[in-house]
Amino acid sequence: MHTSDSATATHCPYCALQCGMNLRPEPGGAGVTVEERADFPVNRGALCGKGRTAPAVLSSRVRLTEPLVRTHAGRLEPATWEEALDAVAEGLARTRRSYGADAVGVFGGGGLTNEKAYALGKFARIALRTSQIDYNGRFCMSSAAAAHQRAFGLDRGLPFPLEDIPRTGCVILVGSNPADTMPPALRFFRELRENGGTLIVVDPRRTRTAEQADLHLAPRPGTDLALALGLLHLVVAGGHTDEEFIAERTTGWEEARAGAMAHWPELVERITGVPVPRLREAVAMFCAPESAMVLTARGPEQQSKGTDTVGAWINLCLATGRAGRPLSGYGCLTGQGNGQGGREHGQKADQLPGYRKLTDPAARAHVAGVWGIDPDDLPGPGRSAYELLDALGSDVKALLLMGSNPVVSAPRAAHVEERIRSLDFLAVADVVLSETAALADVVLPVTQWAEETGTTTNLEGRVLLRRRALTPPPGVRSDLEVLHGLATRLGMPKAFPTDPEEVFEELRRASAGGPADYSGITYARIEAEQGVFWPCPAAPRTGEPDAREPAPSLPTPAAPAAPAAPAEPGPEPEPHPGTPRLFLDRFATEDGRARFVPVTHRDAAEVPDTEYPLLLTTGRVVAQYQSGAQTRRVDELNEAAPGPFVELHPRLAARIGAVDGAPLAVTSRRGRAVAPARITDTIRADTVFMPFHWPGEGRANTLTNPALDPVSRMPEFKVCAVRVEPA
Repeated sequence: MHTSDSATATHCPYCALQCGMNLRPEPGGAGVTVEERADFPVNRGALCGKGRTAPAVLSSRVRLTEPLVRTHAGRLEPATWEEALDAVAEGLARTRRSYGADAVGVFGGGGLTNEKAYALGKFARIALRTSQIDYNGRFCMSSAAAAHQRAFGLDRGLPFPLEDIPRTGCVILVGSNPADTMPPALRFFRELRENGGTLIVVDPRRTRTAEQADLHLAPRPGTDLALALGLLHLVVAGGHTDEEFIAERTTGWEEARAGAMAHWPELVERITGVPVPRLREAVAMFCAPESAMVLTARGPEQQSKGTDTVGAWINLCLATGRAGRPLSGYGCLTGQGNGQGGREHGQKADQLPGYRKLTDPAARAHVAGVWGIDPDDLPGPGRSAYELLDALGSDVKALLLMGSNPVVSAPRAAHVEERIRSLDFLAVADVVLSETAALADVVLPVTQWAEETGTTTNLEGRVLLRRRALTPPPGVRSDLEVLHGLATRLGMPKAFPTDPEEVFEELRRASAGGPADYSGITYARIEAEQGVFWPCPAAPRTGEPDAREPAPSLPTPAAPAAPAAPAEPGPEPEPHPGTPRLFLDRFATEDGRARFVPVTHRDAAEVPDTEYPLLLTTGRVVAQYQSGAQTRRVDELNEAAPGPFVELHPRLAARIGAVDGAPLAVTSRRGRAVAPARITDTIRADTVFMPFHWPGEGRANTLTNPALDPVSRMPEFKVCAVRVEPA
């Protein structure tokens, strides 16, 4: 591998913080070393173990370095790139000829750069002409996105920078454990408390984050909606509503208020298990300062009522005037590295670049114009992620998959694995031979974060630039080169460039005028400004109409006018500064007002019964990431977190005869998983916890419930009914 002599400023390949780091070449070209990059404001040099060890996955010892094609004997064997691309193009084309365009599916990933996500969505819709595309970001923050859209008219993970958190008065952190999931962000919450603010953590486990809180509320999994409604009830009863804000900047309050008043404190205590005095304490802490925030993560979002649950927390912000004002608001802590940008630019089943709706005729016309096709040739919306996976082998016969490992990460994973095995054809582009890639007919080895240039959008909506720091091994190509090679074989060679900056320039045009407008963002600006917050439209040239608005119609002159004297050139307009803080003047709805949405508590799709008397919730550990496809190949991380476990309370352990470290079997209606017991008093006695990073018999997602939220189509990862017994 070849590197330059100087360090390259770039960003971590893992979570949505996208921490800044420098990569310096090691002597002799043996690799790169991670160095602190203190100038980047998100992490100020701090890195977690995953970021520090990220170069380990660049090693040829653990990654793919040549294409693999399955032989007639059933084995994956090395092949040339020409053979592999020919096989993929033929497999996809053959399926289209036999069954139609929608028999071909595309499944993307929240770790793909904006350029790759954009190109993949374009490839699905104009090269394959299929509607069947979605991505694993659907499993990340889709419920928060849907609630954002309903309430504010626009979805961006955080409507303010992380640097605002220490300056607010109170934060309610719901279903999030940044101490494990994004450790460098924990400093913002520590600084909040050092500045005199308060932190309330809502989590059924007393996590390392909850241990640092001023107040920890531990609701029964699946009851976050009732908890939020109960807090709003107490806000109303205590006279803490901001009537002026409600009247001037919102609509729908009376209906939302009525829903909250039906959830009186004693009822909420019975539903959630959180004592009434704790509820009152939380309201007092939240309402006392002038500013406050609510931040949610997967806990309340990965539920079959996740959109309504997030909506209830947004209602709490709106009722107290804690939105659309400095140092206040609702935000979502996005999980995946480019979960935000991945859905903004076309991987999601119902969206076009710029966060445009696929069903909007104007959006279709704009994007079709950039792509040089007839708008009527664009397919309509397709299936959401789990529904697409569930249709494999039946309606969807062939699948192109990039940067995802659903055999480990999808709910009801054994069923998803069975559906993947039933495909007529599967092609996977990935960095490593993941559990899903191992089932493919063709595996394409692609470049990694340090070997390619491209942009990502972090949880703040800050568009960042990763710069290529080294040359990939021979035999490895970028995802853009893969799509170009396939498009060439499908008759569209010019539509899919391989240069990332050229793709970004096209993305800028495609996003122009959309909700997620990147048209004013360039690679040069990103580097100069430490990232640019969207929306950032391109400024119109002086004397020309804004390209995002229709030009005014002019009367036809009766006779040619005399030539006018040349106008003096005016000053170049200032570029749009980007938008670090949203909604301070108006919300992104038609009338500029935020929408209260009336919601009411309902049970999870599964509740405990005599056969399955306990609740399972899932999550992450600090040393592993997502499905573990990359982090499980790093020795240092495996030493810290070698395998799955079942966390349970001592009272439950005593009742079932569990012994710390001994294998426990956890069984749901979908399957059985076995992992060592970890007995701790930091979890509710009616709940068990499993991390979801591992395959095999300890695969937590064998157990999880694919029941879908009716709005976001988010599966209910965070709660299902199980029984637990010594194995």
